[in-house]
Amino acid sequence: MTLYSYCLILLLFTWNTAAYGPNQRAQKKGDIILGGLFPIHFGVAAKDQDLKSRPESVECIRYNFRGFRWLQAMIFAIEEINSSPTLLPNMTLGYRIFDTCNTVSKALEATLSFVAQNKIDSLNLDEFCNCSEHIPSTIAVVGATGSGISTAVANLLGLFYIPQVSYASSSRLLSNKNQFKSFLRTIPNDEHQATAMADIIEYFRWNWVGTIAADDDYGRPGIEKFREEAEERDICIDFSELISQYSDEEEIQQVVEVIQNSTARVIVVFSSGPDLEPLIKEIVRRNITGKIWLASEAWASSSLIAMPEFFRVIGSTIGFALKAGQIPGFREFLQKVHPKKSTNNGFAKEFWEETFNCYLPDGSKNSPTSTSFHKGHEEGLGAGNGTSAFRPPCTGDENITSVETPYMDYTHLRISYNVYLAVYSIAHALQDIYTCTPGKGLFTNGSCADIKKVEAWQVLKHLRHLNFTNNMGEQVDFDEFGDLVGNYSIINWHLSPEDGSVVFEEVGHYNVYAKKGERLFINENKILWGGFSKEVPFSNCSRDCLPGTRKGIIEGEPTCCFECVDCPDGEYSDETDASACDKCPEDYWSNENHTSCIPKQIEFLAWTEPFGIALTLFAVLGIFLTSFVLGVFTKFRNTPIVKATNRELSYLLLFSLLCCFSSSLFFIGEPQNWTCRLRQPAFGISFVLCISCILVKTNRVLLVFEAKIPTSLHRKWWGLNLQFLLVFLCTFVQIVICVIWLYTAPPSSYRNHELEDEIIFITCHEGSLMALGFLIGYTCLLAAICFFFAFKSRKLPENFNEAKFITFSMLIFFIVWISFIPAYASTYGKFVSAVEVIAILAASFGLLACIFFNKVYIILFKPSRNTIEEVRCSTAAHAFKVAARATLRRSNVSRKRSNSLGGSTGSTPSSSISSKSNHEDPFPLPASAERQRQQQRGCKQKVSFGSGTVTLSLSFEEPQKNAMANRNAKRRNSLEAQNSDDSLMRHRALLPLQ
Repeated sequence: MTLYSYCLILLLFTWNTAAYGPNQRAQKKGDIILGGLFPIHFGVAAKDQDLKSRPESVECIRYNFRGFRWLQAMIFAIEEINSSPTLLPNMTLGYRIFDTCNTVSKALEATLSFVAQNKIDSLNLDEFCNCSEHIPSTIAVVGATGSGISTAVANLLGLFYIPQVSYASSSRLLSNKNQFKSFLRTIPNDEHQATAMADIIEYFRWNWVGTIAADDDYGRPGIEKFREEAEERDICIDFSELISQYSDEEEIQQVVEVIQNSTARVIVVFSSGPDLEPLIKEIVRRNITGKIWLASEAWASSSLIAMPEFFRVIGSTIGFALKAGQIPGFREFLQKVHPKKSTNNGFAKEFWEETFNCYLPDGSKNSPTSTSFHKGHEEGLGAGNGTSAFRPPCTGDENITSVETPYMDYTHLRISYNVYLAVYSIAHALQDIYTCTPGKGLFTNGSCADIKKVEAWQVLKHLRHLNFTNNMGEQVDFDEFGDLVGNYSIINWHLSPEDGSVVFEEVGHYNVYAKKGERLFINENKILWGGFSKEVPFSNCSRDCLPGTRKGIIEGEPTCCFECVDCPDGEYSDETDASACDKCPEDYWSNENHTSCIPKQIEFLAWTEPFGIALTLFAVLGIFLTSFVLGVFTKFRNTPIVKATNRELSYLLLFSLLCCFSSSLFFIGEPQNWTCRLRQPAFGISFVLCISCILVKTNRVLLVFEAKIPTSLHRKWWGLNLQFLLVFLCTFVQIVICVIWLYTAPPSSYRNHELEDEIIFITCHEGSLMALGFLIGYTCLLAAICFFFAFKSRKLPENFNEAKFITFSMLIFFIVWISFIPAYASTYGKFVSAVEVIAILAASFGLLACIFFNKVYIILFKPSRNTIEEVRCSTAAHAFKVAARATLRRSNVSRKRSNSLGGSTGSTPSSSISSKSNHEDPFPLPASAERQRQQQRGCKQKVSFGSGTVTLSLSFEEPQKNAMANRNAKRRNSLEAQNSDDSLMRHRALLPLQ
């Protein structure tokens, strides 16, 4: 069984070697062999395998000049290392390089060659075979290119722990060390590239894009990472399509239809050049222009795509390119290639034929039919398009520098430098093994590997711990995932003004080492959109929402498709495309355009506004009028009118009115804590003091006139001290209410934001509405009592009787404060203070006018009525009215009693009161003469009853009258006194009180 297995492995190796003849590999012997996998061709010819005969190896087509240059970079690096006196001295590196034809099958075919050779060496079969041509095991492999190919190769090499260092496979899936144990690479992970793509789209404020990806392990993971990054940045994807170079025409047509009908102008493409080429050709055929192409590094500089005839369609391409490196002497090495000189390179002959479009008679191609020459640029992929055309024989003297091909484009060495770096990485790992000191090695007990018998897994161990400085002075070390972190250059496609070719202008870079937000740099001045425009294209589902608006969701549409909604009042947005409007601070409000916040308008009943000025003027007018009345009463304090109104209480009443008018001023101006706490108590106490004075005045006169016999006790009881005490007690109750209010819930200044959005009303928060109700309620209670007494005193003598004026003033007071309650409850802001000021002024003016204006008028303009005779006459008239009512009441009682006894005729009582029924004085005097006569001779009053009119007459003693007049007056008064009742005597006794 063991011998059978050995034979099977030998058979496999023999078949594999036969499939790769001398002209299909580059091979050189050495002490240590490195394997290489490069895409010398772009693909394989489609061939129907019907299995009617033994399957043949498929033919590789479309020559890749870039792939051959990459192969040359590996050979150059190995020869440079072999000639180095310091790196692996006395050791020679050999190589075995195969063509993958950009397909997984060919790559695995080559990989089997590496694995089989290693297994033969491990079996030690020298006794069974001729080992004169024995080739050592492959201890490491450089390659492959595409991520899909590297994935397949890594799965196979990983089984035997053969290190694989890729120079162009950037799929993030390959960072999974659980699956790809021996895979490393000198190209950055696609994860950074996908993030950079999303950053570019965000930089240009695009949010509506389409995605296209190659249907392999490179395109699918790359575009998936981009989707994740786009979602974080609120970038919406309109369409997402997969492509392949082997897609049939119908599939390509469908993808092109999607692109043509999409409103997204930016298209993100994760693909290689060969996979993208069929799609681009169809787009060019349909002339679909106006799209912006965001290219991954695999095709951003591909000469398959970057062709002048395609430029009108994809001229707005922005792509990523790897950081270029420098390889000293590589240019000269490329120029030395020749089929006769490059004996170890079996691909040199085909390269020569493709470059000069000729054939070598003794070359690998026996037929003059081959592929035609195709030009490319930069680091792009050049290819020969298969056509049946006759080629002349090659002379061998052709000049390689006379032909422009991607092979000779060494200005920006990106992938070539990665190949160079991969070879040096393996060489430095071998150098670490070569210089290893026993006891300090990486293996068990610090042991070292034997460089002459080194195995692949030992090289892999040292590669994982590699750390060296490359020829550009940069530190090279693989991370835990086997990756090298690198930066990207950002390029923009331009048309060369010299020859019309596509050139790649570097317009920025992406630094993965920088912190987030600072990684991307773009010089917009260098970018040409469509080859000529400087204006950044628009690729958004909706137009930008201007400041002052926000994005509104449209039902059923992606989040990037929105409508612009104006910010509501009180909110603003100061940026374009705001997702939400921000609320203004509490003391601010949005401006008219909702682009910023401005301070809210502050309102209170100000001194300077017209309404405040008017109220202030009325308050000042009230203070002036009250002061004027007080001055008049002070000047005429000894006149009967002033005395009759109880001048001391009148002074106090006028002072309280001054306080009332003054208290209204506390309601005007910006409310402060102290004014808020002072204004209501000042108003309440002032009005209670005023009403208390009126109440005591009215009640005093009423009690005196209604007393049966005025005595000294009444005079003492109603003395000034007691009157002031009652006023104080009434006012003290209000003071207690105010003190309790201020202690338990003091009013304070309050900034009200709730009444109107744009205005801050500075008002007084009363602290307790119940306390305010008690304050006003107590005032109204005193006013009601005062109104009751005033109404009851309405028939007193006019000079004593302020009752009707007090009644009117109390009615005004009630009307004002009853109206105040609903007005106060229904208004807000500064008008609350205005309503209360108006109420205070109206009530104060009502009291001042009703109580004092009539008296001031008599004092100033009717001095004839301000005499003691006028006062006494009024008092006596009231007494006679009362006496007459009493006399008539007794007369009626006597008449009824006489009629009941015998029906005798009634007699009129004897009295000096003369009764005149139903007739008048035939010769009346004029009013002025009558008043003069009454002043000279006394008073005569008429009292009307239901049955007639009674005339009362009364004269007063004057020292200036003659004795006869005095005697007659005394006789007349004594006669009247005899016929009057106790009521008359009672009212005459009031005269000394005046």
